[in-house]
Order: sequence, then C-alpha cells, then structure tokens
Amino acid sequence: MKLPEIKNSQKYKGLYVVDFGQSCSVGFTADEVAELLESENFKDIKVYKIYNAYPDGKMELKGVPSEIFQLEFGMFFYASDEATANRDYKTLVNSAVKTAPPAKAKVHMAQYSDEKFVTAVIFPAEYNDEFSKWLLDINYKTAGSAEGGIEAAKRYYADAPQIIEWHQLFSADQIDSMTGAELLTATKMAIAR
Repeated sequence: MKLPEIKNSQKYKGLYVVDFGQSCSVGFTADEVAELLESENFKDIKVYKIYNAYPDGKMELKGVPSEIFQLEFGMFFYASDEATANRDYKTLVNSAVKTAPPAKAKVHMAQYSDEKFVTAVIFPAEYNDEFSKWLLDINYKTAGSAEGGIEAAKRYYADAPQIIEWHQLFSADQIDSMTGAELLTATKMAIAR
C-alpha cells in the first residue's frame, strides 16, 4: 500500500486509511468506514487507524479488524449500594457535559440485585482507546470493581439488569461524516478530505 503525500498530516490523526486493494485513500472517519463495510462492494477492504502523524507527512498506522466497526465496547463500574452507584453515574454524566466524550455513547445506572449496581458506559468498539483516554482525562474514579470490553458489553445485555437511569452522551464532532454518493466519490480519491 502506497500512501499519497500528505500535507498537514497532523490533522489526520485519529482518522482512517482504507486500502481498497488497487488503491488506498486517507482521511475517513469511523462512521464512514462503518458505512463502507456495510456495502457488499467494500466488504473486503483493509482499514488502518492513523495513531500518530508527523510534520514531514509520515504517519503511524495500526490495522483495525473490520468486525470492530459492528461491535459495542462497554466499561462497567460496579457498586454495592444504590447511593454509590448514583454518585458514580452523576459524576460521569456531569463530566461528559463539561468535557464531551470522543464519540456518541450511552450511560446507564442499572441494578442487578440489592447489593449489585453498575454504572455502564457503552460506545462503538472502534473508540476504545479514545474512551479510555477520555476517562483518564476527566479523572473519573470509582471505589468498586470495574471491567470493560466487547464481551463485557455482550454479557451486560444478556444479563439485562434493571436500568434505573440512563443518559445519551454526544461528542463534540469536529468532522462531519460523508454519506451516500459523497462517500462513494471519496473512495476514488487518494485523500478523502
């Protein structure tokens, strides 16, 4: 795969390179990659995330499995009483209002039993690294045990705890995603944006 020469490569950090086989294109958002992967024409593309970019145009890429764009990742913070769980939930939601998360997510405060509660944040799996960094940046801390992952999210849905409160988080999107014909046209360009 030969990447095009990129000017201002730092603005591409966090975006994706898509290898179409005969050509590649730089600068897709996660939503755009997910839409491409849903198409029969692009089911075999290879996807790389731009993890770092340098002033000379060089970029560090990391391969991303296609399946990741169809999965949810969850981070679950457990508490043994409702008051603690409520505090954890409100702290997370209030922090998200002050400092927007990296992507759209849902936050639940749920009850498994009289002695098991959870604050859950669930988001598209391709944003795992960004959400981990965001939680560190907002200094989110809880007293109980915690777990995270794709399997943890599947287990949460299967267990179906009673949701007591929920909140939808929205990111402060810096880049509008292309869709439909505009996205299809971008697949033919070396630099999508």
